Amino acid sequence: MNLNPRHTALLDEVRAHGPQTIEALSERFGVTLQTVRRDVQRLAEAGLLARFHGGVRLPSSTTENIAYRQRQAMQAEAKLAIARAVAARVPNGCSLILNIGTTIEAVARGLLRHRGLRVITNNLHIASLLSANPECEVIVAGGQVRGADQGIVGEATVDFMRQFKVDIGLIGISGIESDGTLRDYDYREVKVARTIVAQSREVWLAADHTKFNRPAMVELARLDELDLLFTDRAPPAPFDQLLAQSHVECVVADSDLH
Repeated sequence: MNLNPRHTALLDEVRAHGPQTIEALSERFGVTLQTVRRDVQRLAEAGLLARFHGGVRLPSSTTENIAYRQRQAMQAEAKLAIARAVAARVPNGCSLILNIGTTIEAVARGLLRHRGLRVITNNLHIASLLSANPECEVIVAGGQVRGADQGIVGEATVDFMRQFKVDIGLIGISGIESDGTLRDYDYREVKVARTIVAQSREVWLAADHTKFNRPAMVELARLDELDLLFTDRAPPAPFDQLLAQSHVECVVADSDLH
């Protein structure tokens, strides 16, 4: 789903202050109980909130991500804007590693007209997309294919990635916590992503604004290991200060450009 301003404000309220009753949210935003219930239902269906009797809270699981098809549909405009911003910074004739994630898949679509790229990926969706570009050499990692999203993970994938040193490693993430850690759910995927970070001359992260303050179980890296962050809204505190202290360039994509 694409969040409207009230959806975003409602999510921010629950993130900042914890579980909320429907009545409190109705009063906070000056809308009817029916409107809040409708908003909460949509956010719960998207996996962004969890309902309980009379109220709403953040999903409690730090161990399981939202289903792939749901993630494909969520924040589609934001992902498109981020993809355009990333593609504008990728030079022709460079080498990249692209990992797993629906935002990174959107970036791959944005690279279909680039020339002279050499792309290594552990994402079968990306391999299929970029193989349509005759000016792009695609190298697919070996390993175990994860049926849910066509990602390739495991020790064989880690070993494969260690063969390369690329210009840009572009990664996605499930959550960025307020201590500056980048986190994800599958430790096998995280091991591959850590290797991508180690084998890249520059590390770029593409993450929409809903990833800030979203918990996940496994630490992948820290903000200070990045060179660039691409997102769709200015990061909230304390992330703005953490990025500045770590000298990470933050590119805020303009979703109004088409």
